[in-house]
Amino acid sequence: MGGINLNPNSMVSPGHHGGGGNHDVYVELAGPSTVDVHHNFAQRWNEASERLAADGRWGSECTIDLPFPTHVPIQQGNALVQIQRTIHRGRYANGDATPGGSAFDIASGEQSIFDQYCAAIHAARRSIYVENQYITVGEIVSALDHALRRGVEVVIVLPAEPQSVAEYVPREQQAFFDAWAALGAYENFTLAGLAGLGADGQRKPVYIHAKLMLVDGIWATIGSGNMHRFSLFGNAEMNAAFWSPTTVHTFRCELFQEHLDHDTSHMDDRSALRYFREVALGNRKRYNAGNHAWQGLAFTLDPARYG
Repeated sequence: MGGINLNPNSMVSPGHHGGGGNHDVYVELAGPSTVDVHHNFAQRWNEASERLAADGRWGSECTIDLPFPTHVPIQQGNALVQIQRTIHRGRYANGDATPGGSAFDIASGEQSIFDQYCAAIHAARRSIYVENQYITVGEIVSALDHALRRGVEVVIVLPAEPQSVAEYVPREQQAFFDAWAALGAYENFTLAGLAGLGADGQRKPVYIHAKLMLVDGIWATIGSGNMHRFSLFGNAEMNAAFWSPTTVHTFRCELFQEHLDHDTSHMDDRSALRYFREVALGNRKRYNAGNHAWQGLAFTLDPARYG
């Protein structure tokens, strides 16, 4: 599960040698949690929007529904895993959002990815590390503000060169942009992008397509859910959240080894995020000075100007 697109821009080498490309993350699941992924696949297949159209299916068994799983796989490993998803309310076989019942109705929809993001941020007491393609939802920004007030260390990695967010957050919603810019006033907040070193010695922006969050060094979520309204309330998305101090620590160390070119395995979660800020700030100064010999990939961005 995750967000990797199977194209040349996404299938790049670690460290983005040669510069550019997408940064993305997948997670492989095994054990009881996979029954929910299996169930989701069968449900989505059976309720596909064009399945009843004359040209929407083919083959001798096209009218037969996929069977739902009938047993839970045995335990694999020690991580506790929970699956979240976004399913748009009222999507039917004809693709319309129409009221009333239907054999192909996915009940009243689901937004458990949004609920999980908010719950995790509100629960954080030490650290929050986020990689995401967009953050354009006011509830998420408000939750981050409260976490920063509690003294939580927060690092957010977004695309170094963002796409315009106008289509996701209309310009008249100035309150959102003001709240987002205000996060930059906290000393415990870091907004960063990534840039790989090209063969020509110049830095090339790396597009963040990953959707992940680490909290307090013990909990994480990885999946396809961006922090914008399409992913949280409209699109069909899926995330896997897991609680495992050992797994989350190893995962964070591998990410930071790539982003910072430094081993942080001896650091706790808060120290590692502070070190991330230190390196990213130093790289921003080198960027401003025209020096492309950075440490790793990360450099700071200005929340007041971002997007």
